[in-house]
Amino acid sequence: MKVLVSDNLGEVGIKIFEDEEGIEVDVKTGLSPEELKKIIGGYDALAIRSSTKVTAELLAEAKNLKVVGRAGIGLDNVDIPEATKRGVVVMNTPGGNVVTTAEHAIAMMMALTRNIPQGTSSLKAGRWEKKKLQGREIYNKILGVVGYGNIGAIVADRARGLKMNVIVYDPNVTAEKIQKAGFEYVGLEELYQRADYITIHVPKMKSTIGLLNKNAFRQMKDGVMVINCARGGIVDEADLYEAIQSGKVAGAALDVFETEPPGQSPLFELDTVIGTPHLGASTEEAQTNVAVAVAEQIIAYLKHNTVINAVNVPSVTGELLKKLSPYLTLADRMGCLQAQLIRGPVKEVIVEYTGDFQGLDLSPVTTALLNGLLAMMVKDEVNAVNAPIIAKDMGIKVIEITSGESLDFTHLISVKIVTTEMENIVEGTIFGKNDPRIVRINNFRLEIIPKGHLALIHNMDKPGAIGSIGTVLGTNNLNIARMQVGQEKDGERNVIILRTDTPIPDQVIKQLLDLPMVKTVIPLTL
Repeated sequence: MKVLVSDNLGEVGIKIFEDEEGIEVDVKTGLSPEELKKIIGGYDALAIRSSTKVTAELLAEAKNLKVVGRAGIGLDNVDIPEATKRGVVVMNTPGGNVVTTAEHAIAMMMALTRNIPQGTSSLKAGRWEKKKLQGREIYNKILGVVGYGNIGAIVADRARGLKMNVIVYDPNVTAEKIQKAGFEYVGLEELYQRADYITIHVPKMKSTIGLLNKNAFRQMKDGVMVINCARGGIVDEADLYEAIQSGKVAGAALDVFETEPPGQSPLFELDTVIGTPHLGASTEEAQTNVAVAVAEQIIAYLKHNTVINAVNVPSVTGELLKKLSPYLTLADRMGCLQAQLIRGPVKEVIVEYTGDFQGLDLSPVTTALLNGLLAMMVKDEVNAVNAPIIAKDMGIKVIEITSGESLDFTHLISVKIVTTEMENIVEGTIFGKNDPRIVRINNFRLEIIPKGHLALIHNMDKPGAIGSIGTVLGTNNLNIARMQVGQEKDGERNVIILRTDTPIPDQVIKQLLDLPMVKTVIPLTL
């Protein structure tokens, strides 16, 4: 079996491939997309880092490809839905560089505080600017940690060792868990208002792009310092530039950028901005860890069909996978839907399986559900193997219930999510042999194909309501591909699920909310 290493991978990982009987490895880095497309058809596995783009076009040429292994966490460069469609397993190595990235954030904070890069540059230019480059102490200062995942938790712990006062915000982790670890849980606005330093450790997704923007900076303490070693784009660079120019932000340490490499960014004109070229995971130890992990994972899959850290395949194989496959897809989509409907940190996930599941082991289905739920919250860290562990680490209690015959469906999966703010119920089933459907959202009975760009609209059950919604969408050239209407039992409201060919823009959502009979509009992506 042939493995292609298309990005720079630690020598230890390449040696593992070379020493494995039955595995032939080629190392060909720096290939253009066209060059890679010409040769990919001859390989069973592809080992990458961040440079190689695994696109739909590349996958179409990868006739023999069975697995893509990413040496690292982020998978923004892999078209995971297309890989799944083509039966290609996608793996990452989520634990290999968390300590390294956390340490880099602390190093960046120290360098920013004490003007170390500026001092080095000044000395090398023959200047002695001792007074100009006076810094500050971090002792007893308040560090605001935005995101309490694996990396954020390590940063908080290291900062505590430096005698900083650590406050933490994470919308997906309960206050109890953060307090149990010895840190103060706060809301995002309070963190902005109190923190002397703010360090970012959230994944890049729709809800976090531009998280630190003009409005956020406006709420911060004068003289705050900002550190971003997470992903470029979470900090709005234009707004950061303005905030530094105005004096609101005293300085910024950036390891990641909206565009990488960033070129001649205006931020680099500012003496109070320091940066590194995405070095968060670049230590000898981390590169060794991820190189070893990706090599071992790829070999385990190719030779033994063992799945480790896959983001798109559960840890089941053979006959059981065949039987569970439609339920795995359904559960994943139900989890994804719940994540977009709920508010507040999740406390409990209650999964009830009703009907004749013929004694099947349904734990992989629960894992698929958790994967869909948590992927919307922590993104790169979660996969179809580690979802239960991450849920436990986040303080989420998972309860499975199996009951007898369903009254309405042969098989029914019911998922109740309990958060600190609400409870939400979603039910789903399989139509025919392989077609997943959502059949209930709270009090509303309906039938939803769980894929594509959707909108969940609550409206008054009165004549003209649906027509007014259609008019707004039509005026904005948005085509309705499918529409389902569910009526509240003994109530005054309808719920409408629309699937549109393209996402509904924010300004159109505002127009819909301005309609007198529309109460809420929730855009969804499944």
